[in-house]
Amino acid sequence: MAGKPLRAGISGYGLAGRFFHSRFLNAAGFEVVGVTTKNSERVSQLHEDFPSAIACDSVDELISLGLDLLVVASANVAHAPNAIAGLRAGCAVVVDKPMALSYAQALEIANVAKETGSLLTTFFNRRWDSDALTVKKALAEGVLGNVFRIDSRFERFRPEANPNSWRERFPPSEGGGNLLDLQTHLVSLALDWFGPAQVVYSSVRTIRGLSDDDVVIVLKHDSGVDSYLSGSAIVGAPGPRIRLMGDKGALVISELDKQEPLLRSGINPELGGWQVDTRTPALLVRGEESVSYEAVPGDYTPFYLQVAQAIRGNGEMPVSIQDALDVAKIIDKAREISIR
Repeated sequence: MAGKPLRAGISGYGLAGRFFHSRFLNAAGFEVVGVTTKNSERVSQLHEDFPSAIACDSVDELISLGLDLLVVASANVAHAPNAIAGLRAGCAVVVDKPMALSYAQALEIANVAKETGSLLTTFFNRRWDSDALTVKKALAEGVLGNVFRIDSRFERFRPEANPNSWRERFPPSEGGGNLLDLQTHLVSLALDWFGPAQVVYSSVRTIRGLSDDDVVIVLKHDSGVDSYLSGSAIVGAPGPRIRLMGDKGALVISELDKQEPLLRSGINPELGGWQVDTRTPALLVRGEESVSYEAVPGDYTPFYLQVAQAIRGNGEMPVSIQDALDVAKIIDKAREISIR
């Protein structure tokens, strides 16, 4: 990457900040100069990961380090104030998904970006999963014929809720629940694959007694495709990650993308991206006939490579502001029409 490294700061150094953003910022050639955290364990982790980086007490202190990019990886409830602070300071801003707690809040952030002229994007990283890229390949090649339906799932089995997790403990008004977590990914992917859609069915509920943990949404796309989206923490028999149906067969991808397990195990992308195989096995299924389909490797590094190019004036941010607003609008509608 030509020139001096771009300076990045990360608001929050938990799972998202440490294991996702910092690793791929590094792989894309950014210099991580600071993070916001007051947690002593995370301060130690920061100094282990980036010895010269500074642990800051506030977003304002982080911004004062002279950032080219502010990455908002804090709890969902802090996304809007953190993002707006970065935009008003003239930083480019990446907000971890969801951009905000509601469409109205997302629109407020978008308006500040427009007012200030600062760059803004949302980390819909699952668009760079192996399964997501393989779906795009299958659609482009037309191997399934006329595609009419997809089952897309992030299903887990965690029968005991974790009251120490803000995602599980906080109400939706404070950023908790699977509708804002897993379903945001699923909706983003469906819109990316098949275009504009309306919510025709929604069930948002809690099974374990804390925030919503079992969410099903059905989208009807203008393109004619129906998306059946399941995001749940309480499914004892998780279905395949992807089942994409066309009139000439189906694409089935059973496993989740490999990148998160690799990161958690201590294997990181190097400068430029992954050096290990990140393909998720895929099958073309036609009734009783099943054959392997060549999958595309997953890699989140291109997200930040495109962010860097945009900051340098060479192209657009990887996820448009309109995409984030469209997702937020659907999430709001799903909560509004959820069956009782």
